[in-house]
Amino acid sequence: MSGSSSDATLFEEAFVVNDYDQSKYDRVARIQARSTDEQTAMTLDINIELFPCAVGESLHLMLATTLALDGSQDDDKGWRDVGKAGDAPNTLADLYDYVCYGKIYKFEETFDGRNINAYISFGGLLMSLEGPIKKLTPLRVDNVYLLIKK
Repeated sequence: MSGSSSDATLFEEAFVVNDYDQSKYDRVARIQARSTDEQTAMTLDINIELFPCAVGESLHLMLATTLALDGSQDDDKGWRDVGKAGDAPNTLADLYDYVCYGKIYKFEETFDGRNINAYISFGGLLMSLEGPIKKLTPLRVDNVYLLIKK
């Protein structure tokens, strides 16, 4: 990954899926995963038609403020317009298999004061991250892109 995109990168981590529940919806599963360093726990509702996954699989996850490789903001365009034209430049989305745009709607410290919970909604597909304050503090923004690859 180029260093220039790091300005837009809020969080980047490798996770291993340790639970998979598809009991509520046909095309959506709620996965539980833990970071490879064991510090961060993730719960994520994921569209399994677009991105099938299973217990034991490794996922590389990034949360970013923009899809631009140089970290520049795409404020003049809607998120759906980024990278759609035939001559459009490559974006972070080209490097990942599953991309969503969402809103961080809740951010709270845990009772022990050492961890933070961040809650994000991607059009009804929910995500929660719980981890050390130092790792998750950058998530104090409104909107983010979720990018995942295997």
